[in-house]
Amino acid sequence: MTSKEMRLVYRDFLAEHSHATERLAVLEADLSSSMATNKLEELFGKRYVNVGIMEAEMMGVAAGLSLLGYKPYIHTFGPFASRRVFDQVFLSLGYAQLDATIIGSDAGVSAEMNGGTHMPFEDLGLMRLIPQATVFEVSDDIQFKAVLEQTLTLKGLTYIRTIRKAPQRIYPENQDFTKGFCQLRDGQDVIIVASGIMVAEALMAADLLEKEGISAAVIDLFRIKPLPEELKGILLGKPVLTAENHNQIGGLGSALAEYLSEESNCPLRRLGVKERFGQAGQMPYLMEEYGLTAQHIADETLDFVNTK
Repeated sequence: MTSKEMRLVYRDFLAEHSHATERLAVLEADLSSSMATNKLEELFGKRYVNVGIMEAEMMGVAAGLSLLGYKPYIHTFGPFASRRVFDQVFLSLGYAQLDATIIGSDAGVSAEMNGGTHMPFEDLGLMRLIPQATVFEVSDDIQFKAVLEQTLTLKGLTYIRTIRKAPQRIYPENQDFTKGFCQLRDGQDVIIVASGIMVAEALMAADLLEKEGISAAVIDLFRIKPLPEELKGILLGKPVLTAENHNQIGGLGSALAEYLSEESNCPLRRLGVKERFGQAGQMPYLMEEYGLTAQHIADETLDFVNTK
C-alpha cells in the first residue's frame, strides 16, 4: 500500500496541533528542509527555532522552553540527536525531568549516502540508558502518527527513532497502538520480534520460513522502553529471535535479553549490526552488507530453531 513519507507525517502532526495547543515548540538544527518543517515557521512564529548546526545548544534551548511551560519537539539526524549531545540530553532534559520529544531521523542504514558519520547504530542503546525515558522505533506512517499523538500527553523525555522517507505500509488506519507492541502474525515454532524497517523484513522472512515448514509469529515491538509487561507472557516458553536496524548491542535485542534474563526457558538470539560502523551506500546494498534482509532473518531463524 502507498505510504506517506515519515518527515511529512511529522510536519503535518505539528501543523495540525500548532494552534490546538500554544504549548508546542519546534526546534531544528539546520535540517528543516530535510525534515520538511521549513514551512512551519509561519504557523509557529517565535515557537519555531532553528538554532543552526548546534545540536547541543538546541537541547539547552529545549530545556529552557520546557522550564517555561512549553512542550518542545526537537529534530535532527539520529547520531546528532543521541551520541553528539548525550550529556546535554541526559542532564538538561533527563536529569532535570523536563518534558521534551526528540525525533532522531535517518535511523541506521536509512542514512544511505550520508555515510558512516551520519549512520546511527547506537542511538537506541544511549537513549535507553536515561532513567525514566520513553523510547520508540516506528515502522510505518500510520504508527508514527499514532505515537506522535501519544507524546502530547507523555511526561518526561521521549525519543522516537524513524526514517525520513516513505516506509512500507504495514498497518490500517484504525490500528490500536496503546499496548506498545503489535502481534502481526501468529506462529507456533518461533517468535520474531522486530522494530522499524525490520518489521516488514520479518514478515517476509515468516513467509520464507513457512515454505521450510517453520511457523513463525511476528511481533512489532515499537515501544522499546518501557517494555510492555504483557509481552512477557507471550514470549515465555518460545524461542525468540530479534531483528533490528541497530547494533545488536544496546538496542531491541539487548532490551529483551535483559527483560527475559531472569526467566527460565527463554532461548533468545539477536540479529543486528555486528561490531560495524556505518558506510555510504544505497539501502538494498547496506541491508545485504549488514545482514538485515528477510533472507538473513529466515536463515538465522532456521539455524536457531534447528540448533535448539
